[in-house]
Amino acid sequence: MTTHFPDDLSHTPPPGCPAHGLAAPGLRRLYGPEAEADPAGLYEKLRAEHGEVAPVLLHGDIPAWLILGHSANLSAMRTPSRFSRDSRRWTAFQEGRVTADSPLMPVIAWQPLCVFADGEEHKRLRGAVTDSLNRFDGRGIRRYVTRYADQLIQEFGPTGRAELVAQFAEHLPMLVLTQLLGMPEEYGPRLVDAARDLMKGTETAIASNDYVVATLRRMMDRKRVTPGPDLVSWLMQHDAGLSDDEVLEHLRVVLLAANETTVNLIADTLKLTFTDRRFRAHLSGGHMTLPDALDQVLWDSPPMSLVAGRWATGDTELGGRQIKAGDMLLLGLAAGNVDPAVRPDLTKPLHGNRSHLSFGGGPHECPGQDIGRAIAETGIDILLTRLPDLQLTIEEDELTWTAAWLSRHLVELPVRFTARPATGAAPGAAARTPAGETAGGTTAAGPAVPATPPVPMPAPMPVATAGPPVAPPAGPPAAVPRQRRRRGWWSALTGRLWR
Repeated sequence: MTTHFPDDLSHTPPPGCPAHGLAAPGLRRLYGPEAEADPAGLYEKLRAEHGEVAPVLLHGDIPAWLILGHSANLSAMRTPSRFSRDSRRWTAFQEGRVTADSPLMPVIAWQPLCVFADGEEHKRLRGAVTDSLNRFDGRGIRRYVTRYADQLIQEFGPTGRAELVAQFAEHLPMLVLTQLLGMPEEYGPRLVDAARDLMKGTETAIASNDYVVATLRRMMDRKRVTPGPDLVSWLMQHDAGLSDDEVLEHLRVVLLAANETTVNLIADTLKLTFTDRRFRAHLSGGHMTLPDALDQVLWDSPPMSLVAGRWATGDTELGGRQIKAGDMLLLGLAAGNVDPAVRPDLTKPLHGNRSHLSFGGGPHECPGQDIGRAIAETGIDILLTRLPDLQLTIEEDELTWTAAWLSRHLVELPVRFTARPATGAAPGAAARTPAGETAGGTTAAGPAVPATPPVPMPAPMPVATAGPPVAPPAGPPAAVPRQRRRRGWWSALTGRLWR
């Protein structure tokens, strides 16, 4: 069992707890001003102080271990017999030290998901997800991406200016994912807002989550009657025999996690393209392919800085630290990717090297990474091809980020370019208002809700329109605020602003 921390962290920690031997004021927090202002700098301080594995404090000053070394991260990922994914093992849970309203709960509360399972149960659940995802044809996914990217570009193309986080990166992945889940086209824009609000953990995050869950339940009900070639139908029909709750939770995590990470990958790759002259020259000159460029970004700016977590199944050792049974460990993806043991020179390109930690490793390696890469790669290629003279309208040091304990996100990426004439109204634009709702944002069954910002919607796909029309649940997140976007955490490679 781990030892309770004193209320005053300036006191000497009790013997046996991870903080013992540290100078006042004790452990460093992974939340608060220092962590949010410069997480990469914080990781390097921890590495200098503790080596491969560092004791840290989470929200509520609950102790945990942050894995900083590349090799130590892989050891935790690849040995589930020592480091389980079942959060119910956490001593802090068992002792009641994690409150129901803790910001940790959405990430670490146990759910009937393959990401919280080990052994045969993990194999059963994971098999259903991977089998279903592998049924998608890569060329079909790229066709979806091409169509949606073109239509997003058409919206801002005639103006000669755009903000590529809000107008491109935040919309493209979700619009594609709604197609893979077999959803009607009009669901996309509202799910974009709900997903981003949910991941930000705002005051309306619970309402946003309720909207996502209600939407998915609607789709499951529909696919039970009219199944199609989509993820919802395939999970429900899989031989693994997933329960309705298991199907729902896996759809939710695929939708949210895939969207969040792909948004960050697109935004960070575009940011690097605009701010590093050499990077853009190598890309445009053919010396580096776009897949190689994505790998460089995945090394330098992983979509998730941390992954929570792993829980020790018994007393063990990792990175020279004595880990107690029930202790929580955080996978430090960003820190592991810049471990001096594997990257002594951070300026050296790593084009095509896929030994980064950004997609995890071992039995819980990200099952949707190929789909995420396809969306990012194709979307960026379309954008740079259609608008080859994109340039930032602000200096690199004016770019800003917002922070969460698991990642940082680029707030905005304002650009200018030669205006591209519109080619006509986007097909399906009139269908953006869901059934039962007026264009002004009122529903027949309830009060007004904020109208979704204009996003062109393509013509419905057959898989999404089979069977009777289905309206999205009334009353999506009633107060999803258009807040400033979160930022990426890592500065670009060397080079001055590309103008």
